[in-house]
Formats: sequence, C-alpha cells, structure tokens
Amino acid sequence: MDRILEKKKGIRKKHIPYIAGGAFVLIMTAWLIFGDHRAKFNADRDKLTIQKVTRAEFNDYIRINGQVLPINTIQLSAIEGGMVAEKVAEEGSMVRRGDVIVRLTNPMLSLNILDSEAQLAEKQNFLRNTQVTMEQEKLSLRKERLQLDLDIERKKRKYEQYKSLYNEKLTSKEDYLQAKEDYEFAVKGLDLVVERQKQDSIYRGIQVDQMEESLHNIRQNLVMVRQRVENLNIKAPVDGQLGLLDIEIGQSVASGARIGQISVLSDYKIEALIDEHYIDRVRNGLAATFDRQDRTFSLVVRKVYPEVRDKMFKTDLVFEGERPDNIRAGQTYYINLQLGQPVEALLIPRGAFYQNTGGQWIFVLSADGKKALRRNIRIGRQNPLYYEVLEGLDEGEQVVVSGYESFGDAEELQF
Repeated sequence: MDRILEKKKGIRKKHIPYIAGGAFVLIMTAWLIFGDHRAKFNADRDKLTIQKVTRAEFNDYIRINGQVLPINTIQLSAIEGGMVAEKVAEEGSMVRRGDVIVRLTNPMLSLNILDSEAQLAEKQNFLRNTQVTMEQEKLSLRKERLQLDLDIERKKRKYEQYKSLYNEKLTSKEDYLQAKEDYEFAVKGLDLVVERQKQDSIYRGIQVDQMEESLHNIRQNLVMVRQRVENLNIKAPVDGQLGLLDIEIGQSVASGARIGQISVLSDYKIEALIDEHYIDRVRNGLAATFDRQDRTFSLVVRKVYPEVRDKMFKTDLVFEGERPDNIRAGQTYYINLQLGQPVEALLIPRGAFYQNTGGQWIFVLSADGKKALRRNIRIGRQNPLYYEVLEGLDEGEQVVVSGYESFGDAEELQF
C-alpha cells in the first residue's frame, strides 16, 4: 500500500542558484544607483602643490618687461643730395645743436651759384640803364614844358596886343584871330605835355617796381642757392648722443635720405610690449612701479599704440619722480602695471593647473585631506601672484594648484 509523501517546507538545494542570482542583480542595481563611479587616480601628495583659499586684498596689476629708451630720437636726413666728403663725428659721440656731423660735396650747386650771380649782375645793370634812361626822359619832358611855358607867355602877350588893336580898329580881324588861335593851341599843347608827364611818371614807377621785384627775387634765389651749399653740412638739430650713422666716405647720398639718428638724453622713457588681452584696459595715465637698487620707482603710461603685432601692443611709460642711478638706454626693467584699484576677494595662488583647466575647474581636498574631488569654479581677474575666485570655492578650503597633466580624466585624487 502506497504512502503519501509530505512536501518539505523551506529552501531546497535547487533554489540556491536562483536566490544567489537575484541577490547579485540587487547588489549590482544598488551599486549602479548608489555606487561611486568617478574615475580615480592614486596621487602622491608630497609631489603636489596644495594651497589654501584665502580672503584678502586683490591687487589688480600685471607684470611686464620694459626696455629703457631715450625720451626722444631725432632722425638725421640729408636736406641736399651729394657725395660724402667727411665724417666729422663718430657714432656714440655727444654732439651739440649746430655741430657739423657730415660734410657733403655737390659741384652742380657751385655752378648754380655762378649762374645766379651772373643773372643778378645782368639784372642790376639793366635796372641801372633803365633808371638812367628814365631820368633822361624826365629831364627832356621838363625842358619841353619850360619851353611851352615860355611860348605860351609870348603868345598870350601877342594875343592880348592884337585884341586891343582889333578893338581900336588898328589891325585886321585875321591877324587877331591868328594870334588868338596860336595862344589857345599853345595852352592845349601844355596840357598834353602835363598829361604825358603824369602818365610817364606812373609808367616809370610801375616799371621800376617790377624790376626791383625781379631783382629781389634773383637775390633771394642766390641766397637760397648759397643756403643749399650750406645744407651740404649736415648738422645736429638738438643736443644729444649720435647713434646710428649709416654712411661711408665717397658714398652718394640722395636728398631726403636718412643717414643716422640722435638720441636726446635729457630724459628717458620705457617701451613695453603687452599682451593684446589687456588692450582695452591699458590707457594713458595708469600708474606703474618697478624695483631697482633696493628702491621702488614710479612710472606712468604716456602713450598706448593701437596697432597689435604678434598678439602684442606697444606702450610708452615715463618716470614720475626720481630715476635710477646709472640708467642706460637698452636696460630691461620688470614693471608692475596697475590696472585697477585693490579690492577684497577670494584668492588662490597662481599655478600650472590653469593651463590644463582654463580656470573652469580645480581639485578640492576633502575635509579629512585623504582625497581631492574635481569641482567647477569661475575665475575672474588675475595678477602675477593670485587668481580672483568668483564662484565655486569657500575661504579656508584647500586646492591642488600644480599641473594636472598626469591625471588624465580623473575626477578624484586619492592620496
């Protein structure tokens, strides 16, 4: 007789694989949801540069290199072309205004002087001859007028005599009329001579003025030609130091050609090249300082050049107050250019991390200091020592500021 077997209660052996599989799925699901999936990198803390976020005064300045130059440089050019006959001064020598630096020769100018002198002599002779002729004509007219005056007096007397005789019926009417006509004709002739004298005087005055003006122009031309000869002596326009002198004896120099320069050493300026990133912030009047000989010297921006070359623009700075001892053209100074007023801000020291992150994120140490986590930040202004932190960090936190090249895509550093 068969017995009915009772089913055993509880977990059987055949259920274990299903239970284990379900547990594994639950564990994996929990790990995917709650687990830490960040890429990690094991770093040696001693090889990293770690700095603290501080709140302090942010000094808005940049560090630039500047070269000392003379306050002004005057170019030397040949006013008149010619051949170099003599170099009176050498490069580097001190010259005073008016000192001859180079002598040129130009035979054509000598011929021009002789020609101008000949023209001047010819015009002078012609003017003298004309003046003599005019004076003779003037005397001739005066003599003619005297003769007419005498003739009029005689004919007037004759006319008056015939008039009296005619009134007394002692002479014929024809004789009376002839005497009258002769007198009137003589008077009209005198009027013509007087008018001729006036016109002749005006004409002579105009002719003499024109000849005098022509003579003056020739004299001026002669002076200018002689001045051109004097311009063959190239002179220093200012006091200073003779710099480049790019000519040789026997060299032909064209008119207007640049041959050298003079540095005005009454003062100095500093020429600096600045990154184009700051072109909108650098303006005339900004203050700057530099340290030399254990002292701080002050500068001010005098001129900002608008042209950008090779991502740099040029700026001139001049001294305010004292100058360094033994200042020389060509020296290099390291200058702090102030771009704005100091303000209180969160600061982190400058570091190589910026080149890897562009200032958009940084590794921040945990409270226990055993790891560092990647965090997004926002950096504002910067100076040679600090970055200004606008968002993402709090005062007192520690950050890794050394380079991140070896970390790859890690989001967590473990020490």
